[in-house]
Amino acid sequence: MLRKPAVSEPGWNTGSHANFYRYQAAHSEAAPARQRFAAIQVALLKVLDGAARPLNVADVGCGAGRQAHLWAAQGHQAFGVDINEALVALARRRAAAAGLDIVFDVAAANALPWPDQSMDVCILPELLEHVADWRGCIAECLRVLRPGGALYISTTNALCPRQQEYRLPLYSWYPGFVKRRCEQLARTTRPHLANYATYPALHWFTVYGLRRHLGHAGLRCLDRFDLAGLAGRRAPARAILALVRAVAPLRFCAHMATPYTVLLALKPAAAADCAPCAAESGRHRDPTA
Repeated sequence: MLRKPAVSEPGWNTGSHANFYRYQAAHSEAAPARQRFAAIQVALLKVLDGAARPLNVADVGCGAGRQAHLWAAQGHQAFGVDINEALVALARRRAAAAGLDIVFDVAAANALPWPDQSMDVCILPELLEHVADWRGCIAECLRVLRPGGALYISTTNALCPRQQEYRLPLYSWYPGFVKRRCEQLARTTRPHLANYATYPALHWFTVYGLRRHLGHAGLRCLDRFDLAGLAGRRAPARAILALVRAVAPLRFCAHMATPYTVLLALKPAAAADCAPCAAESGRHRDPTA
């Protein structure tokens, strides 16, 4: 039985600024977005050994649904949720036009409308930073993820000064009190600061902190350099990647040069104790900046 979506509770704003909707509708169809979604799929299928069988794939924060469309077009059962009602409606229209059977719901990321252990893959694309209860969001993904499943997270990077969440230079490195003021302005009188998002970015993560949090929940984590393939790269690129993987200070510097955090976490095949561990992990050191 599906759980009741959290948006039935008072207080959630499922609306959308017209500028935000237009940007998301266009951006999701652009070539760079399509290439990024395809790369996510390749990385997930690689760690899942090609996934010879059809998978249940959850796109949490699906927006206009392009990531879910990609999986459904290849024979997998795709599901998507987003708090933005207009974008979910767009995702449904696009899926219907393409003849794809995808279930899209308007729901909050920390109260997913799916049964326990029903998904093989959970994808959180540029979502976690926008969720006030980000720990609850991760716990929900672990709840619906089957043993042996994969959780893919892309989010903010506190180590790198470049970012796209706010139209402000070096914003990742702003002190907390300045960020809180900017968040307030973005939600009220200056929505353009956060690209007209109803829920502007609140959290700034590091790959090390997120990996520690997920590790306490019993998951094995791979970062962007673990996931980077060597095939097709020239010898100098292969050598640089090998050094980054082998030398911790070089890896840290490389993370400083990338404007967002990427982690792929694998849930243990025998994960009876994973959910309690996820709840316990909230007591550990905060991975946000």
